Amino acid sequence: MRSVGVPPRQADRVRIVVVGAGLTGLTAARSLDAGGHEVLVLDKGRSPGGRMATRRIGDATFDHGAQFFTVRGDALAAQVAAWEVDGVVRVWCHGFTADGDGYPRYVGTRGMTAIAKHMAGGLDVRCGAMVFAIRRPIGSGNGWEVVVDDGTVHRADAVISTCPLPQTFSLLFEAGVDLPRELVADDYDRTIALLAVLDGPSAVPPPGGAQQPDGIFSFVADNSVKGISAVPAVTLHAGPAWSLEHWDAPRPAVHDALIAAAAPWFGTARLVDSQVKRWRFATPRSPWPEPCWVAPDGSLVVAGDAFAGPKVEGAYNSGLAAAAALTHS
Repeated sequence: MRSVGVPPRQADRVRIVVVGAGLTGLTAARSLDAGGHEVLVLDKGRSPGGRMATRRIGDATFDHGAQFFTVRGDALAAQVAAWEVDGVVRVWCHGFTADGDGYPRYVGTRGMTAIAKHMAGGLDVRCGAMVFAIRRPIGSGNGWEVVVDDGTVHRADAVISTCPLPQTFSLLFEAGVDLPRELVADDYDRTIALLAVLDGPSAVPPPGGAQQPDGIFSFVADNSVKGISAVPAVTLHAGPAWSLEHWDAPRPAVHDALIAAAAPWFGTARLVDSQVKRWRFATPRSPWPEPCWVAPDGSLVVAGDAFAGPKVEGAYNSGLAAAAALTHS
């Protein structure tokens, strides 16, 4: 919703293109929209959310990217309070050990994608739009052109790119922008996820999740116990080392290996259906210490979960910082 108040002067309006409809991009877009700026969000996916992703297999529902988030700072705490009022998020648990650690683990009430869809409401978000290049207009050093792979060119006064850093670097190849070497060199850990539909309860212990449970999986979640799936549905994330080792292996071989490794988590339940999902840019290895990077002329901002912490809260704060950098607020 736009903030109530006096509309901004026309001279203050800036057309801004945000590349990426993950949490960072949507947070930036909502902040700018609330300030009266004209914003367009482009994303290559079929729906907004990025790694805040939820998928269905028959009657089963899976969070197959981000599984939950925690809150430490005031900015996200205020947003979560509003989301709770709107019925968008709820507390799953307070940790994955017997005693917990006191910090609520929040989830989308209908899956993590529901948070992104809620944030996209009222914004001009165009999915299925794969950005091919971000460049300066030919013959002019002012403004930007954002080129989509179907040939569409969106002209803008400013751009925020929230893609994984290697993708942002590629998009800016023609722009003549010198990104910091350390930023460009940052790499990401990979994650291969197994989504398994069962015919009965899994062996995942209460509260339906386990962190770093063994030498293969970094996280295991029972989406039914979590409260988003009507039938038993288990998400298993292979850890970075296993995912890297098996990244280029044929999909059937990866699938079979994960099924074998996951068997203890199925207990006595029978596997009904399963899929494998690969996340190439799952977790940045060396997050940039600042919440975003701003080009010298102030009209280009690079942001995302590779800035100030590879977590949901870091992505949210990066989006706020990106919007503030363009509006100098």
